Amino acid sequence: MTFKSGLKDGIPIFLGYLAVSFAFGVFCITKGLTPIVAIITSLTNVTSAGQFAGVKLMIITASFIEIFLTTLLINLRYSLMSIALTQKLDDSVKTYHKLIFGFGVTDEVFAIAVQKEKITHKYMYGLILLPIIGWTLGTALGCFLSDVLPERILDALGISLYAMFIAIIIPEARKKLSVFLVVLLSAGLGILFYYTPYLKEVSIGFQIIIITIVSSLFGALVFPIKDEEAKDGDTNVSSD
Repeated sequence: MTFKSGLKDGIPIFLGYLAVSFAFGVFCITKGLTPIVAIITSLTNVTSAGQFAGVKLMIITASFIEIFLTTLLINLRYSLMSIALTQKLDDSVKTYHKLIFGFGVTDEVFAIAVQKEKITHKYMYGLILLPIIGWTLGTALGCFLSDVLPERILDALGISLYAMFIAIIIPEARKKLSVFLVVLLSAGLGILFYYTPYLKEVSIGFQIIIITIVSSLFGALVFPIKDEEAKDGDTNVSSD
């Protein structure tokens, strides 16, 4: 549980974030944002889906409340992850350390950290450092290299985020009926909003909010997690 061991565990996350954040940098430049805005956005957020959604809403001049609610719903899971990790932290870890860790918690950081029996503040600093650097560096590279890359590659990078989410969703949807139906409902609602005359007038921000809430409520009500399953999940989070 040393700083060095945290750095070592963060290397795979660093490499993965370089690719995804590179696509984010290219996305920002092609949509008219300046490199400094894109880089600061990545440095201060460190969240893939939240940043893509937030920037897209900014580009179409969505209202502040739409941007706020959309990014809040998308990133709310990080609060739950941070709360779960507090149960793993050593008792000597101070509050200000926990606040800093909360900023650096991502899906991948959580997946690694939660498997440890006890976490020290030195380990967590090592674990979150490289992912933050990788996410910011990848964004910068995407911004500054977007002008020299062939258009065919830029088009491919434009769908990289969607490909990443498909790669995350499909395996779980094949194993669990609950995940499959929630994904199916979300996709169906998205199609409904896109093609229905009056519904398609709803702004993209509120579409995301409505779809997220409806799909989440459906999953929670139809497929509630029993106490026994929740306890099993705590002991084997990596499989989730």
